[in-house]
Amino acid sequence: MRVLVVEDARRLADKIAEGLRDQGLAVDVAYDGQAAADRLDAAPYDVVVLDRDLPGIHGDALCQRIAGRAPATMVLMLTAAGAPDDRVAGLGLGADDYLSKPFHFPELVLRVRALARRQPAARPRVLAAGDLTLDPLRHAAARAGRDLDLSAKEFGVLEALLRAHPAPLSAEALLERVWDEQADPFTNAVAMTISRLRRKLGDPPAIETIPGVGYRLAGPMEALGAL
Repeated sequence: MRVLVVEDARRLADKIAEGLRDQGLAVDVAYDGQAAADRLDAAPYDVVVLDRDLPGIHGDALCQRIAGRAPATMVLMLTAAGAPDDRVAGLGLGADDYLSKPFHFPELVLRVRALARRQPAARPRVLAAGDLTLDPLRHAAARAGRDLDLSAKEFGVLEALLRAHPAPLSAEALLERVWDEQADPFTNAVAMTISRLRRKLGDPPAIETIPGVGYRLAGPMEALGAL
């Protein structure tokens, strides 16, 4: 899942981004409305965490612009104004959810994940292929009923492969979906993460490499469904 944090208070923006990355999300940051608009034109995002009072392009105008985009990008609006009329106004601009400052960070994480599930093209809550299951909201994964102890990036890679299944994903696509703009495109981070993930998934091998193409879930994982 890729998230854009738009917040002019740099310390808060960086803290939100760091916390979301710790949860395995790919996160970019913009400190004003114009920078956010430029990023939205350059890359697809699942969720935008949007401060309402922004320099450059105001958060209200940016929210309306995002609401008219296709494919859909979900908006979680942040604001210091918590009165009911302010929440109604924010939702009326096209925001999908609203969170007042100060907020409890675990609640922000839950709301971001919930918004991603509400995307028109989003898959249901629990992804499953063969004997693999993954619940993005609970950050839990298992194989054949055995709980998997995955790092944030390993979890993100497995989620991306499940969402793409049965199609393969290139290393570049995995970098875009699981890492963020800070990732070095020439790094071997994807290959190393895939290697660790394969060991944790165990036998029979669950991830195959397609030379010159990328990675996908192995052949026995034929049917993908939702629980």
